Amino acid sequence: MERIKSITPLVPDAMESARQQWDSIAKPLGSLGLLEKAVIQIAGITGTADVSLHNRCVVVMCADNGVVCEGVTQTGSEVTGIVARAIAGGTSNVNLLAARFGASVFPVDIGMKEEIFSSRIAHRKISYGTRNIAEGAAMTPDEAQKAVAVGMDVVRGLKEKGYHLIVTGEMGIGNTTTSSAIASVLLNLPPESVTGRGAGLSDEGLKKKTEVIRRAIAVNQPDSSKPLELLAKLGGYDIAGMTGLFLGGAVYRVPVVIDGFISAVSAALAAEICPLSKEYMLCSHVSKEPAGSRMLEFLGKKPLITAELCLGEGTGGLFLLPLLDGALAVYRSAHRFDSLPMERYVALT
Repeated sequence: MERIKSITPLVPDAMESARQQWDSIAKPLGSLGLLEKAVIQIAGITGTADVSLHNRCVVVMCADNGVVCEGVTQTGSEVTGIVARAIAGGTSNVNLLAARFGASVFPVDIGMKEEIFSSRIAHRKISYGTRNIAEGAAMTPDEAQKAVAVGMDVVRGLKEKGYHLIVTGEMGIGNTTTSSAIASVLLNLPPESVTGRGAGLSDEGLKKKTEVIRRAIAVNQPDSSKPLELLAKLGGYDIAGMTGLFLGGAVYRVPVVIDGFISAVSAALAAEICPLSKEYMLCSHVSKEPAGSRMLEFLGKKPLITAELCLGEGTGGLFLLPLLDGALAVYRSAHRFDSLPMERYVALT
């Protein structure tokens, strides 16, 4: 965690150069809205107005959650391994979208119950799943810190390989329960206000899930002002790994994309650990989960996509890529005022 001390603000000169480049394009000022702001932000992250996103990837943190034994999910923990194996084999939802949008996919076993023997999955297992949060802490403080460090290490490795942008993804049955528990504490809201049906629950199942979260908070007595402790008590290795991805993005100056609700919870934990890390996060979409918009408000982020997505795996984050590609096409190549017989637009007050 010493690495986070090296995090600094975005580079203002690069952001100003990017802003001037946008304003030189023959169009109304700011008319590409949040997309213009995203390009300016990326310039500040990378330190150059020559923004490039050619090499991009999605990192899928795969882990199992002990709380599944409480019956809070429609499927069992074995589905985590099934989907992780599909991701490693290139056949899951995230792989199809990544191929379409020109991104690589890197699954990470950070805490699955089973072993997947494949060279296409990074083996960084902390342990074989977390403990049941309804009975005690999910992880020890040491396990939580190790999982966060894995995420930061992954960013360092990807930066060294030349990747320009990272989308966060997860695969872990039960992780809408753990993320809802954390959201309840961070937002200081009752569990029923932040808990959704996840991959699909009946009314009775949703009620049970909510009560399990309430019990987990009562048992663990987490402190919202201590994000690492909160993570260890109520989180999962997938959430911890993504928290590390967001912190690593700030340490190694790589933009990291928030996917959906679970990813946003991880981003919020990273921001509580180091507020400056928020400057390195890009927001893709607002999740359909009940607390999806509330977590983005907590982070002070605006979604570029509102499509009621809640698939996970990083799929929502990948949909941001073609939008950024379109914005960069205009940013780099559109006609400019100095080449046309028309006056520049000016900012009016």
